[in-house]
Amino acid sequence: MTDGTNQQRTLVLLRHAKAEQSPADPDEERPLTARGHADAAAAGAWLARHALLPDVVLCSTARRTRQTWHGVALGATGSPPEGGPTGPVPAVRYEPAAYEAHPDGLLDLVRRVDPDARYVLLIAHNPGISLLSALLDPERADPDGLRTTDLVVHRPTTRWADLAPGGAPITARHTARG
Repeated sequence: MTDGTNQQRTLVLLRHAKAEQSPADPDEERPLTARGHADAAAAGAWLARHALLPDVVLCSTARRTRQTWHGVALGATGSPPEGGPTGPVPAVRYEPAAYEAHPDGLLDLVRRVDPDARYVLLIAHNPGISLLSALLDPERADPDGLRTTDLVVHRPTTRWADLAPGGAPITARHTARG
């Protein structure tokens, strides 16, 4: 087993897909809208087309993030009409700490990833996910932050455990729409 020092790493940040705005439901239980489900599948198809299928998924425990991950997984498997390749099954960690997390809390979650993981997908909420992207690459981060189903690809220059502010340049962005 290696310590992960000689391999390229990829961290994809994904803001959850569009959720219902229901005052009757607790915030953590808000489901995705129909558009949100379609956009999540489109995000998965985009990841598959760009060979960014995750080894590890870190996902908030909120209903909308879990549903986003489910849609991403379906979109990445090549279900019609997306046509993406099926990859290995990632290790999925549902993280209560990712809900309403500050960027430093999200960064701590990433730092605890298995050192051998090459592709990590983090699905979380604003403002934390947008602020994490800006923390990792302040020069290239979108000043308006991530919109629903925005994907931002970062390439860390260190091991996961050593990831620090400014240590993961942005190499791609995509707003998934289904």
